Amino acid sequence: MVETETRLPAPPLPDWLGRMLPFTRYRVAVGDGLAMHVMEQGAGRPVLMVHGNPSWGFLWRKVAARLSGHPLRAVMPDLVGLGLSDKPRDAGFHTLENHAARLGKLVDALGLDDVVLVVQDWGGPVGLAAFADRPTRLGALVLLNTVVGPPRPGFRSSWFHRVARLPFVADVLFRGLGLEVRGMPLVQGDRKSIRGEVADAYRWPLRGREQNVAPLALARMVPDSLGHPSIPTLRRCQELVESFRGKVALVWGERDPILGRVISHLERLRPDARVTRTRAGHFLQEEVPDQIAEAIVWASR
Repeated sequence: MVETETRLPAPPLPDWLGRMLPFTRYRVAVGDGLAMHVMEQGAGRPVLMVHGNPSWGFLWRKVAARLSGHPLRAVMPDLVGLGLSDKPRDAGFHTLENHAARLGKLVDALGLDDVVLVVQDWGGPVGLAAFADRPTRLGALVLLNTVVGPPRPGFRSSWFHRVARLPFVADVLFRGLGLEVRGMPLVQGDRKSIRGEVADAYRWPLRGREQNVAPLALARMVPDSLGHPSIPTLRRCQELVESFRGKVALVWGERDPILGRVISHLERLRPDARVTRTRAGHFLQEEVPDQIAEAIVWASR
């Protein structure tokens, strides 16, 4: 378990949200005066589950529930700037290197070894970059609707990410109207999978302009050219995926309009991977938690 001196109190949750998250919760200092919020469940081999933008550890609750009873320690952190982790007000904090460094410090603080790394969206590059500096601590990989390397020459940014770079307009859409979090249902295979209290749970940590800097900043971390600052770190991520000799599983939501087609590229990179294709969308943890949990259990054996 976590060493006593590394634990900090977790902020309280409203009752309606706390009922949905029956996990141990705490925060861990990760340098530069920042702390990350963590939820965990179980004991045994560590399973580090890293979310992306604009979600938080709440995204993994169904997967964690299905891992109950297995000898696994499910660890679900919130990236800095999201969820209940500290939220820097300076958008300049949000670089791939900074996020990977903070996650790496969390791995070190918790003493995680032989890790089953489970990642989705920006959690993929952030998690892979953190373990590129700690390759001996990585035991298995489970990749869900993410990217693991730089785009190919001649690529074109999606309309969504082009909008994110528009002066003033992007600030109004993302920070004023909450475009990214309110649009989560639109990238699902089943749009009803994110509604009601579930949709409220994703919006709750990002309420108020002081709390919602990260979604726009993370959208701008996506490369718009091969000279983008994220490119060198993305190359390191791909090198790790290609050189890693442990088990690799892919669980994919093919109805994801953002990354649905990326699985073909990953199958070419890792032809040895265990592949599960589904009709889910981008936030597939809400739609196919059973298939994800099965892949994690397989990778952990």
